[in-house]
Amino acid sequence: MNRPAPVEMSCENMCFLITHNPTSATLSKFTEELKKYEVTTLVRVCDVTHDKAPVEKEGIRVLDWPFDDGAPPPNQVVDDWLNLLKTKFQILMY
Repeated sequence: MNRPAPVEMSCENMCFLITHNPTSATLSKFTEELKKYEVTTLVRVCDVTHDKAPVEKEGIRVLDWPFDDGAPPPNQVVDDWLNLLKTKFQILMY
């Protein structure tokens, strides 16, 4: 099965990479892509489809904040996301 290429999005000093949800079979290639884009934190919002240990072994922090596909994120996920942005990009949230 062909997977779509990662989509890179930027806003001011922030950069985000949107990717497919890998499986254990595609995890090695997926991790290579993350490293190519210098990803330091991976936020998984879908059902877990792979072990995070191999990704974390490459120095990439993995956070699991799943919620139903097509549904708005719960308030806690939004709060966690905003806190992550504040920490990673040292920005002020209003």
